[in-house]
Amino acid sequence: MPRLVTPLTDAKCDAAKPRETDYTLFDGQGLHLLVKKTGTKVWRFKYRRPDGRAGLATFGNYPAVGLKMARHRRAEALELLAKDIDPVENTRQAKANAENARRHTFEAIAREWHAANARKWKPHHADSVLRRLEIHVFPALGQRPVTALRTLDLLGPLKELEKSGSLDTANRMGQYIAKVMRYAVQHGHIESNPAIDLQGATATHPVKHRPALPFERIPELLRRIEAYSGHPLTRMAVEMSLLVFVRASELRFARWEEIDFERALWTIPGNRDALQDVRFSSRGMKMGTPHLVPLSRQSLALMEKIHEITGRFSLVFPGRNNFYKPMSENTVNNALRIMGYDTKTEVCGHGFRAMACSVLTEADLWSKDAVERQMGHQERNHVRGAYTHLAKHIQERRLMVQWWADYLDSCRSRFISPYEYAHPELGSENVARLGQA
Repeated sequence: MPRLVTPLTDAKCDAAKPRETDYTLFDGQGLHLLVKKTGTKVWRFKYRRPDGRAGLATFGNYPAVGLKMARHRRAEALELLAKDIDPVENTRQAKANAENARRHTFEAIAREWHAANARKWKPHHADSVLRRLEIHVFPALGQRPVTALRTLDLLGPLKELEKSGSLDTANRMGQYIAKVMRYAVQHGHIESNPAIDLQGATATHPVKHRPALPFERIPELLRRIEAYSGHPLTRMAVEMSLLVFVRASELRFARWEEIDFERALWTIPGNRDALQDVRFSSRGMKMGTPHLVPLSRQSLALMEKIHEITGRFSLVFPGRNNFYKPMSENTVNNALRIMGYDTKTEVCGHGFRAMACSVLTEADLWSKDAVERQMGHQERNHVRGAYTHLAKHIQERRLMVQWWADYLDSCRSRFISPYEYAHPELGSENVARLGQA
């Protein structure tokens, strides 16, 4: 039969004086007050752990923790034991979780994520990502534990950007936040990613494609380029841009060491040596991996003419006032404007890429993979990309760029549709031809 215990009172707790040795005053159900010989009074709770071993919990010192509070903590402990939860382990885990939350704030996890990815990013991109997070996200979420963040919390800074009209930035920050929270899941800080539902939560600008001329105006474009009376190197840059349809930075920062005249091949590296005082001059291919650009007979002949002008320098297209710096990023578009084109609505240098891609697709001669590789687009399926990266469809692309250059030449006298040029065997006197009266 269990021993009956007379519950304690505040008066009895107050009156307890130290003795030569420690002694205990019992309140029942495992709760007791240990009175130490030093005069300190400590609340303790003796219990049986779920695995059957003896357990002892400390609730604090009296009178800081009064009798009522001690009994309240005993009740909480008994409730946990009824669920087979050890109250001491539960408290230890709660403290660990609190410490984990304190150390693993959104900013701390975001910086870990950034450091892990910065090694494979270009330096200017890594700097840009971190700067954007510091400006747009950290002020609102930085000090919040990732364990406490919910979808609405993450949406807060995005909605602020949306209100200010910064829709592209809001969309980009949403992508960063989702990646940071996925990193938190992968490293065991949270169980699920609350940023999954951010997609589509903010407005976006309508997609604007770079202006490109319709096929029927290609002869007109070729005549205007030929009639251009500005600097010869500028005209050649426009012609080369049309023939090889690479990105502006890939053309502007091209070096002669990248051109192999014997193999008729231009190898654009993933990164280039930076030029002094020239922003972004270390840019190579957009995706950061080398890209092979086969050169048609027309492109190769044009490269040889350009080499006569700038071959003694490192840059293929240096600026007019400084041969050690590249031509301006606006050179091609300025030339198009002089030719009479509105580069915002009719055609721009980047629009040559869309024109070439559309013509090659319309011709129905080339595989989609070959066209995409020629455009310098990265294979998004990484498993598939591991194989296509090695082959690069280089032989098919050699035929393709030669066909493109020949097609442009055929359009100098009159327009012929890409499909008609690609399939002359289908021609008939009874079929009306596009572009003819």
